[in-house]
Amino acid sequence: MGRAFAALLVLAVACGCTVRTDDGKRHLPVRIEVPKRSTPPAADDDPKPSPTPPRTSAAPAVLWARGDSGRDVRELQARLRQVAWLFDGPTGSYDDLTERAVKGFQGKRGLPRTGKTDTVTWKRLLNMTHEPGKWELYLMGGQPADAPDPRCLTGRVLCISKNSRTLRWMIDGRTVMTVPVRFGSVGTPTREGVFSVYWKSRHHVSTLYDSPMPYAMFFSGGQAVHYSADFAAHGYSGGSHGCVNVRDEAAIADLFAQVRSGDKVVVHW
Repeated sequence: MGRAFAALLVLAVACGCTVRTDDGKRHLPVRIEVPKRSTPPAADDDPKPSPTPPRTSAAPAVLWARGDSGRDVRELQARLRQVAWLFDGPTGSYDDLTERAVKGFQGKRGLPRTGKTDTVTWKRLLNMTHEPGKWELYLMGGQPADAPDPRCLTGRVLCISKNSRTLRWMIDGRTVMTVPVRFGSVGTPTREGVFSVYWKSRHHVSTLYDSPMPYAMFFSGGQAVHYSADFAAHGYSGGSHGCVNVRDEAAIADLFAQVRSGDKVVVHW
């Protein structure tokens, strides 16, 4: 009964009419005050997803930078040579020339010009180049020498390996000096075997090819160990007419001063 009366009052408010109760008396319309909400709705009343903060990508990891050295740096330099950003080396040392080449490569491709080889820079370079071969990695020398041939272990010997392209100057089995060397081309190969130095000529010029052969130490006919400016400039991209070329002028000058006529020469694989 109470609920019915309450419903009747609500209807009265809605219709704006008087109310007749059970006692037969008429009453004025009933006004019901609904309290107003004084505080704004809580956040949970109208939930909205909060915006997700944007993710900031981490800077790419640096693989090599100035001051680093090793085989990986040598490969980096060989690949930079392939795309004509580096013209010296490879040396295996991340020097100022390498840093400058990396900056140029990065700038050309819209990458940050840091001069450091990071993962992004390295991936771009890999995609543009091929795997360098051994003599691209050691184009200008620096390769490790082979173990000396057994024939080199006694006396004073110029021990020359065609396999590692190196010359060891040895005295009684001890290596005094090691330098990279270059040999004759296919048409004019360097002869192999055991020889001896029979003539030294400090300022020699080839009468056959009219080319300078400084610090020449002849060991087999017209074949000699001597300094080569072409080897110094172009590395293993060229070849000799049969001589054993040395690219380090200071080293060959020192060697020329030490070697005597009659000293043994061993050219081997």
